[in-house]
Amino acid sequence: MLNSKKITLVTGASSSGKSEFAEVLAAKTNKTVIYVATAKVDANDREWQTKIRQHQRRRPRSWQTLEVSNQLSSAIDRALSSECLLIDSLGTWVANFLILESLDWKIMSDRLLESLKMTKATVILVSEETGWGVVPAYPMGRLFRDRLGFLSRKISNLADTTAYLVVGGHILNLSLLGEPLSNYEI
Repeated sequence: MLNSKKITLVTGASSSGKSEFAEVLAAKTNKTVIYVATAKVDANDREWQTKIRQHQRRRPRSWQTLEVSNQLSSAIDRALSSECLLIDSLGTWVANFLILESLDWKIMSDRLLESLKMTKATVILVSEETGWGVVPAYPMGRLFRDRLGFLSRKISNLADTTAYLVVGGHILNLSLLGEPLSNYEI
């Protein structure tokens, strides 16, 4: 299950077990684990607060938590080779920037990809799978789906990435079962 690559993408549907699997992978690195939370905390959203508390209870107390709703690239840039960053989640980070125009979004996502390429740390990213169902009825939903899908694809195709899909509590190592789409680009 543990791999020598420094970037791991764990993707899957809501409540599929992807965060739990990412936590197992992080624990197995034997590095200092820093849980990087990308959510903006809304004290009025009780459902969201409950989910955050569930995640917190599962994590070992020795893990550090870093709340980074906007400055994800900077957090990755500062990480040391002795650290494992568990970033939960890429979808939440994308949602934080849906108001950005296309060019600004491209700059932001390119910066994230560059930070991932250059980091000395082990990085585990949790990402939601979207777009397997009905086309979102609203432009903002379609924008989220497209930006997250594109970014997840770019991350999973980085040379140093292992990608997993978690479905119904089962884990598939996509890096062993398939090939990156980038192998087939014209």
